[in-house]
Amino acid sequence: MTMHIPAPSDETMARLRTDLAERAAQRGLLDVAYAAVDSPVGPLTISVTDRGVVRIAYDNERLEDVLDELAAKVSPRILHAPARLDPARRELDEYFAGQRTVFDLPLDWTLTRGFRREVLKATARIPYAGTTTYNEIAAAAGSPRAFRAAGTALATNPIPIIVPCHRVLPASGAIGGYRGGSTRKQQLLRLESRQV
Repeated sequence: MTMHIPAPSDETMARLRTDLAERAAQRGLLDVAYAAVDSPVGPLTISVTDRGVVRIAYDNERLEDVLDELAAKVSPRILHAPARLDPARRELDEYFAGQRTVFDLPLDWTLTRGFRREVLKATARIPYAGTTTYNEIAAAAGSPRAFRAAGTALATNPIPIIVPCHRVLPASGAIGGYRGGSTRKQQLLRLESRQV
């Protein structure tokens, strides 16, 4: 006689994942927490460490690739732990609703170093609804002639939206490239211009 054991409900699985994440965190075994978040520019995967937000990925990036990058460069102790993302989720919701113009979240810069990190830190200072050029951001990062390297740093920005690389444009006035695609870059710029 074969017994049929029913699959656990989604609610049971969610509770088990939450319990696992809490136990791992209590025992110091959770270094990177991640969760999917809906947004007006499409689904995002947000990852945080004890230091802060370390990665935001758009849905044009494979989750497996993002987790592999985090495992190799941050820590292999990664768990789906949505509750740990509540502060980031709240601030992003406020941003998309036009209620937040400055993020207060701590950032973990582990995935960047050197000139790239300087470019991203300079980018983080661009005011809401403001824009600048690749040349200007390279100068702000300390290397005025390294605008191509600045462009590469922005194209690989691990924390888009919060580190607002969408606010950096070519000197020609074109929209330029963006990790999430040029359509998303335009959406973010329009969202900010409507809220000012």
